Amino acid sequence: MEFPPCPNSLKSIQHFLKLAQEHDSRDVVIAYWARLYALQIGLKASTQTSEETQLLLAIMDWLEQMKKTHADNEALTNDVAAQAHIENYALKLFLYADKQDREENFGKNVVKAYYSSGVLYDILLTFGELSEEALHNRKYAKYKAAYIHNCLKNGETPIPGPFPDDESAELTGESPAGVSDEAASNVTPPEEPAADSQSDNVEPSPPAPQVTPPTAEEVLNNPNKLPSPPVEEEKPGGFEPYVPTAQPNAAIYQPIVPVAGVHITPDQMITAQKYCKYAGSALNYDDVKTAIENLQKALKLLSTGSE
Repeated sequence: MEFPPCPNSLKSIQHFLKLAQEHDSRDVVIAYWARLYALQIGLKASTQTSEETQLLLAIMDWLEQMKKTHADNEALTNDVAAQAHIENYALKLFLYADKQDREENFGKNVVKAYYSSGVLYDILLTFGELSEEALHNRKYAKYKAAYIHNCLKNGETPIPGPFPDDESAELTGESPAGVSDEAASNVTPPEEPAADSQSDNVEPSPPAPQVTPPTAEEVLNNPNKLPSPPVEEEKPGGFEPYVPTAQPNAAIYQPIVPVAGVHITPDQMITAQKYCKYAGSALNYDDVKTAIENLQKALKLLSTGSE
């Protein structure tokens, strides 16, 4: 479907529309919620010009069409499933960018992955307030996207990972010297990142064996190319990326003993459903361990009435 051009008065929704367009053929769930969030922001910002009205109506029509076409896709019709899907996708991109960043594989691909992750966390506002961990990830992703973008633009070598001397700025979302808040919000990722778009000025740390990291384009096209979450020593100091299903003793399974006459409250039922949705989303990425952990949480809650 062809959409009318986005007028300058709705510039604030352009990056959401661009993300949606990039995912039209890759992930209809991301495309749907990106345009829905753009519509919500656009309706608030609209001055009701003809150009604005044409675009917003076109988005409405597209959303209705997608909802009918994909009526069996729970991630389009159920908020819990949608939130889990987008959270997992944002986290996968974030961990990819963070790993490449700390390995000094700088380039437009890393900027795009960080930036797209930040935009996805914005879209999660559709479902309400972000958790503290999600706020952490969003600020850090936008911060690093702007910082690396500006370094590459100015011919400078970025500092890998978080800044040891700027931990407070990192955690509060403030930018260090040389990176403006506007840059952190408005940096534009490359149109079509390629495998050779890594910076020529920085040599990555030699892995053993030598493995060529996937590009951001490959990551977006095939989530299976995403690396596993970093181990403890790889995580940036002073910053813990959001891992919604982390469980220190997940490998040790403790049999669940059902409690007789347990009463499940409506809130607990919703929580159990969310664990099941997280498990389903994890399986989309072949993450069996995370799926098992979430199913065990749901089973324990329903069997005992406690987490």
